[in-house]
Amino acid sequence: MDSAPLRTYGGVTGSDRQAERRAQLLEAGLELLGAVDGEHNLSVRGVCRQAGLAARYFYESFADRDAFAVAVYDHVVEDIAATTLEAVQAAPENARAKVRAGLTRLVRTIADDPRRGRLLFSPALNGTVLAARRVESTRMFVTLLGLQAREFYGMGRSTRLEIASEMLVGGLAQTLTSWLNGTLPATEEEIVEYCAEHFLAVAGRF
Repeated sequence: MDSAPLRTYGGVTGSDRQAERRAQLLEAGLELLGAVDGEHNLSVRGVCRQAGLAARYFYESFADRDAFAVAVYDHVVEDIAATTLEAVQAAPENARAKVRAGLTRLVRTIADDPRRGRLLFSPALNGTVLAARRVESTRMFVTLLGLQAREFYGMGRSTRLEIASEMLVGGLAQTLTSWLNGTLPATEEEIVEYCAEHFLAVAGRF
């Protein structure tokens, strides 16, 4: 990647311009990877064409196409995790409100931009560099759910809670996968309502 000093032009710093270009590239990557017939064999040329940028700008932020694909994935996962957690923390202090707030935000985020859901859940990406990243992000969501449960109920770590977190995150991921690919005919409201019932039923046992 280019390490030359970044100059200021028109009042915009070089680092700001680089950040803008990186954002353009990430958006192009999401468009390509998250399409219904997603381009799973990304090329630098294809990404730059989609972003409307010269190839040299790709390499100022990313080492290669695999690093780029991981960056696109991480960007989406980090945003979903942050906004979902924000919704949970802003909800009233009762289990039903917090569960529904988190699920509503998560499902709405994916419904508003199905590319994100396909990037996270599409089986077509299982054989790519993102497969390992999916395992890591699933572990992160399991850990996050466990932490929220322990904080809300004032409890310590337990095997029971860890198993419940694994099942709830895994089940939710499969539900969203089937919903996005059309094999699960349900409305957004039904997904939130029925998944919330399961989360609350499990929570009621602690």
